[in-house]
This record gives sequence, C-alpha cells and structure tokens, in this order.
Amino acid sequence: MGHDHHHNHSVKNIRAAFFLNFGFTIIEIIGGLLTNSMAILSDALHDLGDSLSLGISWYLQKKADKKGEDQTFSFGYKRFSLLGALINSIILIGGSLFILTQAVPRLLDPQPIEATGMLILAILGIAVNGMAVLRLQRGNSMNEKVVTWHLLEDVLGWVAVLIVSIVLLFKDLPILDPILSIMITFYVLFNVIKNLKKTLMIFLEAVPEGIDFNTVKNKISNLPGVISTHHTHLWSLDGEQNALSTHIIVKDSTTREEIVVLKGHIQEFVDELNLEHLTIQVDYQNEDCCMDKQMVHDPE
Repeated sequence: MGHDHHHNHSVKNIRAAFFLNFGFTIIEIIGGLLTNSMAILSDALHDLGDSLSLGISWYLQKKADKKGEDQTFSFGYKRFSLLGALINSIILIGGSLFILTQAVPRLLDPQPIEATGMLILAILGIAVNGMAVLRLQRGNSMNEKVVTWHLLEDVLGWVAVLIVSIVLLFKDLPILDPILSIMITFYVLFNVIKNLKKTLMIFLEAVPEGIDFNTVKNKISNLPGVISTHHTHLWSLDGEQNALSTHIIVKDSTTREEIVVLKGHIQEFVDELNLEHLTIQVDYQNEDCCMDKQMVHDPE
C-alpha cells in the first residue's frame, strides 16, 4: 500500500507539472510575440521541449506504476520510470546545449530587450514553474528528480530574466542576459549529468548507493549455520526499491527447521536494504550448485 500510494503521487506530481509547464509555454509564446522578445521566444521553445519530456515522463511513470509482472516484464514495470529519467536527461542536455549556442553569440553582439515585458513574464514564470518544482520535490523517484531539474532550470532562468529586466529598466546593459543564461545553463548541466550518471548506474545494475556490498555479504556469511555464500547479487530496480539474491552453503546435517530460522535472519535485510525482491537458495555442503558446479566452496 505504501509503494502504491507513493507511485500514485509520482504520477499526479508529474501530471500537474506537465499541465503547468505546457499552459505557461502557450502564454510565453504569446508574450514573446507581443513584446517582440527573441530571448523569451527562445525560452518558450525550450519550455516546449520541457513539456514534451514531461509528457513522456507522465506516460512512463504510469507504465512504471502498472501493478504486478507479466510474461514480458517479470520484474514488473518499475524501470519504465528510469527510462523516463534517461530520456529527460538527454533532452535537457540537448536543450542546454541549444541555449549555449544562442547565448554565446550574444556576448559579442548583445540584443536590445523589452525590459517591462520581460519583468511581467519573469514574475509569472517564477510563480508557475516554482509551483511545479515544489510539487515535484515531494517525490523520491529518479524520474521526478530529473523532471525537477527541468523545472528548476526554468525557475532559475526566470530569476535571471527578472534580475536583468530590473537592471535594464535603469541601465542599458543587455550583455547581462547571455552571461546569466550561460551561468545557469552550466549549473543545470552539472546537476543533470550527475543524475544521468545515477540513472545509468541503475540500468547497469550497480550496487545501490549508500550500501556496502561486502558488508552485506559478510553479514550473510557470518550467520550461524552458514559455511559460505556465492552468487550474491544486490541491485536496484528503479533507484528506490532494491533486490537481493544469494546462494548459501550449509552443512549436510542442517535440518529444515534450522534453514527456516536461517532464512528468517536473512529476511531481516528486507527493511534494512529497502528490498522489493529477496531470493535465497540453500545449497548443502556436498551438493553441486546448479548455477556453478565449480563453485561449491566459495573462498568468500
């Protein structure tokens, strides 16, 4: 019930962010045309890309929340959320590079800007995108985190526009606009690349962050009745819920009751490691392991 409640909030958060972003993009396009501001129209194009990626995230998060597994996806659909995070990261990197191609030339050739129109749209932009960021910050999924960076980029961008528009009301310094745009873009690129690395590590089934794999293996190996372990694997399904599988070797004389107790001790890892899936295979000391007949006595 806890996971279902959490994922339902993920879908609602991303859906709300999508409608806020898409609605404001339309307003931004109209405002850019009325103020004849290429900077705002360029940002509107970027926001349109954000709306597309938010729509993708919304769809994929709904897929990720599909209950249970099927004959195609035996682990269920949780990793669809990661796919959304990956696509959004790529779109955001592409959009940031596009902004740089537009901002860098303006360092050499600053363009005149309509300050009053920028000021009005900046206040509206901060309010709308800020609401979406606050909504998504309550979520924990990797998808929501990447989408949050989309919207945070917009908030920071509009803060820069607000500052520039206020300055331009009193002094003609249009070069401030590309300087702030470049600084914000590099800041966002740093964070989205960091999140992209985390997403790729999950896809590559790396040990989840914050967990010492050797400590987990040693805890299992040191349990009373366990001779050794092998084929121990720990990975994350979606950045939140983890999975653990292991083979344990016990003495040939170990009884069924002792094995039940032993499994109970390992079961305690479920809460400690936030496990969604736990698989334990018991191999007797003189039994050939079905996975690797050469690895009966693991030096671990």
